[in-house]
Amino acid sequence: MKASLKISLITLALGLLACVIVLMLVSRPEEPIAESAMDTSQGPAFEVRVVVPRLARPFGGILPDWVVKNFDGTPSELRFDHTSGGVRIGRVAPDHLELRADGWELFIESDGDGRIAPGTHLVFPLALGGRQVRLDCRPAEGAGGYLHTNTRAGSDELGGRFLVKLSTCKNAESGKATAWPPAALTVRGSFAGLPPSRR
Repeated sequence: MKASLKISLITLALGLLACVIVLMLVSRPEEPIAESAMDTSQGPAFEVRVVVPRLARPFGGILPDWVVKNFDGTPSELRFDHTSGGVRIGRVAPDHLELRADGWELFIESDGDGRIAPGTHLVFPLALGGRQVRLDCRPAEGAGGYLHTNTRAGSDELGGRFLVKLSTCKNAESGKATAWPPAALTVRGSFAGLPPSRR
């Protein structure tokens, strides 16, 4: 009787483990972020979304965000936009974009062909290991990505979109490197009606 109980418990545990693995592998794929139509009638508009890879989320990303947030964990997506507190638009040019909000700083530099340049980085707040930290993340050398800008007809205001893969992070306060994220973060966004900086 005892041996059969042990076998049943082991079988149940292996079955649960198999279910978790299957959920991690076949649950909804990473969803691309659709570009949103932004209303610029009230002024400049932008949105920035950071997609956190499954490997960087608790339990391989199988838990819904509302559960993860209740335990102060890392959700599937972080974001800020022109309605966030403390918004400041920094330098804006066809090859440069600076956007800030409370706790957030995004700097994107591109070469003459729209490819991401080494000065690109994102500073943002994150619940990591049960505590709040600010991370400063940068793309790996030769990482893909783009900054595409355009000018609105009859105006010098800039609009566009961007995609950056960030794979190297450090603590923004201490400067110490972190082992997080285990896979690259995807930063996507769009903007419209931003006035270009005067040099």
